[in-house]
Amino acid sequence: MILPQTPEPHTMPEKILSPEKTEKERISDLQIRPKTFDEFVGQTGLEEQLQIFIEAAKQRGEPLDHILFSGPPGLGKTTLAHIVASELGVAIRATTGPVLERPGDLAAILTNLGAKDVLFIDEIHRLNQIVEETLYSAMEDFAIDVMIGEGASARSVRLNLSPFTLIGATTRTGLISSPLRDRFGVVNRLNFYPPDTLTEIVLRSCRVFGIEIEQNGAREIADRSRGTPRIANRILRRVRDYAQVMADGVITHDVVDSALSMLKIDEKGLDELDRTILAMIIDDFDCGPVGVKNIAIAVGEEVRTIEDVVEPYLIQIGFVKRTPQGRVATLAAVAHLHEHESAPSTIQTRVT
Repeated sequence: MILPQTPEPHTMPEKILSPEKTEKERISDLQIRPKTFDEFVGQTGLEEQLQIFIEAAKQRGEPLDHILFSGPPGLGKTTLAHIVASELGVAIRATTGPVLERPGDLAAILTNLGAKDVLFIDEIHRLNQIVEETLYSAMEDFAIDVMIGEGASARSVRLNLSPFTLIGATTRTGLISSPLRDRFGVVNRLNFYPPDTLTEIVLRSCRVFGIEIEQNGAREIADRSRGTPRIANRILRRVRDYAQVMADGVITHDVVDSALSMLKIDEKGLDELDRTILAMIIDDFDCGPVGVKNIAIAVGEEVRTIEDVVEPYLIQIGFVKRTPQGRVATLAAVAHLHEHESAPSTIQTRVT
């Protein structure tokens, strides 16, 4: 009996347009991360709310209400958490949901927080259920119950905590349980950034890094950054390299266009993986509907990558529709691939 071989994954270039943070960016982001609301660009309504809540808490001498930030990755949830702590004038302790495996892990962090300090939990939707339940009393009563001993001699000891502010961040609000979500006094969703705001962010990053850039060059980067500051800064670093080697070091519109053409990022901010997925839906599945698992198998990617990295932007710009039967490519997607120089001939036929 001959067993079927597992197909080789479709070889794709590094996902430059992924909103997920890389390890290298964790270091470089510290340089360009805004430290105050005055330096922070975008999310105007949310920023104004936070400033009012912070000032009110400081005037009363109380800890700030617990805050939940939600929204796609790369929009500034971690940055805002650090700004809140800075504006409050307190320390911040950062961790992630998957790291807190046992109630003891959470207790070790909470008992070391000072009065009114901030605890930031990224990916809070991935908290272990037992840890989450321990967090309830900590958020409401600033106390936790810890079991000491084993067997018949085991007993529960209540530990009082210093009043603190929990800031949670999630990319999947629907995965947070209602009891946890209801314990947050402030719930805010971060939205994608318009090109004008992203242009300001690119110009600010250039000032921090000492990069010479023209206004139209910054705007071109913003237009191709999928509404996400993290992607804009990542593209900026790649364009800076290109300008240093292939140009005179100054980033102009033409330099950006040449650099991103080399990286195969088109004027809509789509890369090779995005276009491959669209072409597959249009060509192989007659524009859909097609299930996300079939898409993932066809392009050799994980379902989570399709759902979290590729699909949100394609839906946002109207190239893909999500239906109960599956994903459907729109006429706008067909037209875009037709205009793109690498569009398959079968796609061109559909348009003409």
